[in-house]
Amino acid sequence: MARSCVLILLLVTVLAAPAAAKGLEIYFIDVEGGQATLIVTPAGQSLLIDAGFGRTARNPTSRDPDRILAAARDAGIGRIDFLLITHFHGDHVGGVPELASRIPIGTFVDYGGPLGTIYGPDRMTVRGFSNYEPVRAQGRHLQPEPGDRLPLLGIEADVVSAGGALLSAPLPGGGESNGACDALEDHPEDGTENFRSLGIVLRYGAFSFVNLGDLSGNTLPKLVCPRNLLGKTSAYLISHHGDYDTNTPAVYAALTPRVAVMNNGPSKGGDPATVKTVQAQPGLDLWQLHASEREGARNAPDDFIANVQAENCDGYWIKLTANDDGSFSLVNGRTGFTRAYPAGLGTD
Repeated sequence: MARSCVLILLLVTVLAAPAAAKGLEIYFIDVEGGQATLIVTPAGQSLLIDAGFGRTARNPTSRDPDRILAAARDAGIGRIDFLLITHFHGDHVGGVPELASRIPIGTFVDYGGPLGTIYGPDRMTVRGFSNYEPVRAQGRHLQPEPGDRLPLLGIEADVVSAGGALLSAPLPGGGESNGACDALEDHPEDGTENFRSLGIVLRYGAFSFVNLGDLSGNTLPKLVCPRNLLGKTSAYLISHHGDYDTNTPAVYAALTPRVAVMNNGPSKGGDPATVKTVQAQPGLDLWQLHASEREGARNAPDDFIANVQAENCDGYWIKLTANDDGSFSLVNGRTGFTRAYPAGLGTD
């Protein structure tokens, strides 16, 4: 009897013991020129930022939902607690209906509905939003404004842009003047709603991650010019897939990230001039979801590229794991190549 009590006590002690500390995980999922970024918090909550493409004439398969679900399985999650849609273009919202039919989604986060541009309605949003809206209606819905914080446990996720509005006061650690703003180039918005993207700055202890969706053109630098409202960051997802209208050195001067991840496709994004600007930053590593095959393409070294085939691509991800002391590591899903980054924000 005494031995049975001891065994029961041991079992209760093991079951009651706190789980080993788990870091923050970020999966940069290859959707071949769109966005799907899965974040799993140390508390086990999941935040998916965008869902890639849906089925199209060029891609009549379940490619992007399949790849998102594969990352979810790897992360050990069975639901998406929050799905944040940066904007309503098909490469960001198209995969939502099928994804929602295959995994529970708790709360939808977006800036409401298409607002158009100075030139009129954005036709690129029509189909994506009409397919997305009835799915959103089946769950909870948040429509945050810049300055709001998403209700995630153990991390801070501050909204810095939404629906064309931008943060007006600096986040903690921000507010410094940015001397690189003197050299700003004119990048008019591209005539779509990219400039309305919902962007966030995520912090886990001393680690920081910036994801601004497709924020671009003359809107993008307003977050860091003339003052840097965002502060320094550890990792930056290059806005708008690294296209020409995000080639803004003032952004890198302000954020001083340790790594920049580019969610480009073989022929989409990855503008050579933008890549050149990134590669010119001291102490900054560029990681790419795809090797670019554009004319005059510049690419990161092979170890830092998840996918090198344009056709019959396996869709490897890049995975980042961060600790609250600010240290983090990235792994290339294709090769297993891993690079660790010690604690410390920015590249100074």
